[in-house]
Amino acid sequence: MRLTLPGLTRLLPIILIAVVPARAQWGDTLRFAIGAEPKVVHPWMATDGPSQTIGYLTSAGLIRIHRITQKVEPALATSWEWSDGGRTITFELPQGVRFSDGSAFTANDVAASIRQVLDPAIASPHAAVLRVGGKAPVATVLGPFRVSIRFAAPPAGWERLFGDLAMLPAGGATVERPIGLGPFLVASRKAGSSIILTRNPYYWRLGPGGRALPYVDTVEVTVQANRQIELLRFTRGELDFINRLEPATLTRLAATHPKAARNLGPSLDPEIMWFNQTDRVAPGYKAVWFRSRRFRQAVSLAIRRADLARIAWESLATVADGPVSLANQAWVNSSLGPAKFDLEEARRQLVKDGFRLVNGRLVDREGHAVEFSLITNAGNAGRQRMGTLIQQDLKALGMEVRLAMLDFRSLVERISQTFAYDACLLGQSNVDPDPNGLMNIWLSSAPNNPWHPMQTAPSTPWEAEIDRLMQAQAATVDAAARRKFFARVQEIARAEEMVIYLVYRNLLSAVSERLNNAKPALLFPHVFWNVDELSVMPAAKPAKTAPELSSLR
Repeated sequence: MRLTLPGLTRLLPIILIAVVPARAQWGDTLRFAIGAEPKVVHPWMATDGPSQTIGYLTSAGLIRIHRITQKVEPALATSWEWSDGGRTITFELPQGVRFSDGSAFTANDVAASIRQVLDPAIASPHAAVLRVGGKAPVATVLGPFRVSIRFAAPPAGWERLFGDLAMLPAGGATVERPIGLGPFLVASRKAGSSIILTRNPYYWRLGPGGRALPYVDTVEVTVQANRQIELLRFTRGELDFINRLEPATLTRLAATHPKAARNLGPSLDPEIMWFNQTDRVAPGYKAVWFRSRRFRQAVSLAIRRADLARIAWESLATVADGPVSLANQAWVNSSLGPAKFDLEEARRQLVKDGFRLVNGRLVDREGHAVEFSLITNAGNAGRQRMGTLIQQDLKALGMEVRLAMLDFRSLVERISQTFAYDACLLGQSNVDPDPNGLMNIWLSSAPNNPWHPMQTAPSTPWEAEIDRLMQAQAATVDAAARRKFFARVQEIARAEEMVIYLVYRNLLSAVSERLNNAKPALLFPHVFWNVDELSVMPAAKPAKTAPELSSLR
């Protein structure tokens, strides 16, 4: 299989010429907000949304997935060819492409990137995706601008492997602000306040007329946990877009700025709840609860998901049938059917596990009252309402749930480092509809596994089966076989409820009329996926803004 674009290898240092509207203007600053401080600014280590945002702005891969068409496009590679029965891919690179520090990008950097990402000391979530059949690929430099990568078996969904993996120079994994190939580079960072990015002077894509992209000179990313303040700043013209809106916010914005409000329908991103199944749960008897399938099933059966969608998300969400959104028709296991609400069945499952009611409170077989904390991130009104509803639903079983709102950075630390928590309520961002994009979540060894990350070996038979199935689907190009393997993974997830899937929110965004060429997409990063092609018109005079803002206070 070979894809070659005639003449592209002769473009120095450019690979693609972007097609953008004629009204696009050069210069100015693109402004938007993120809800929390990025945990890291390194694209290989990014696991949280804010960190992935900065990584997207500063890095580039060998290929690109067009977020609207979902088709593969050349990026840093001009062409590629498969050989060895689909096990080896050889990339041709253009000459003249340079990193943001002016150094040349060559095949050595591709090979170094592959090797460094696979280093266990780095613990990159990309490593799980690159390992096919559990085995690491081998990168070989064939020339200054030619490199091959050999896998143990033909990799399924291969385009996802190279579309999300940032190419960095040798030693790039140890740099706090890595040298990149993306349209922007981090210029300054004020902790808890903002990140300023400036254009990469050596960026390799061209706009009309052969002028180097991006259009904007600067990107100002503000850390703003308060969504109401974010909305006020948008309506004042201080922000150019809001990537994800709350339902109540969309309704209010549509009343005053109808052209700005965008509803793309059901997204791929679920709202989820899970229990901590690591060895650090304290006291120990709680670990017994959380590792019990019947306990988790009872919790799931007692939650009124329809109320979560209707009340918490104002009917701008759909009930989650399982780990794959119905919007992802290619991979959803529709035979699972809707998730059930059945309070009596929930009680029966608890009785089978030795739980009983004492004076209206649920206790375990040793007499411990069933109470636990449910942590979620502060500043998300819909999630807070959802937590309150879950708290009420589980009270009907005699469980006492304490809802704790944490700043996002503290929450990420608890669920990924200290594991000092009982249960968590959070959203999951699916950047890819293909199962391979979820390897860093489903595998027991994966760093982003919610319930028990980074296991040296699967703790349970069902986790071992998931590992086997996910590796099997990644090691075949037979589409029917892949669907069969992943359908079974979804069945296990429904049976085990290690992650309780609640609702799939609609993708709601706000886009200023000042922002040119914005084409919001279901796939991350939604509004700014084509950030190098976005341009900003001069700000209009805010003469009529004040009266409109009064209703938003």
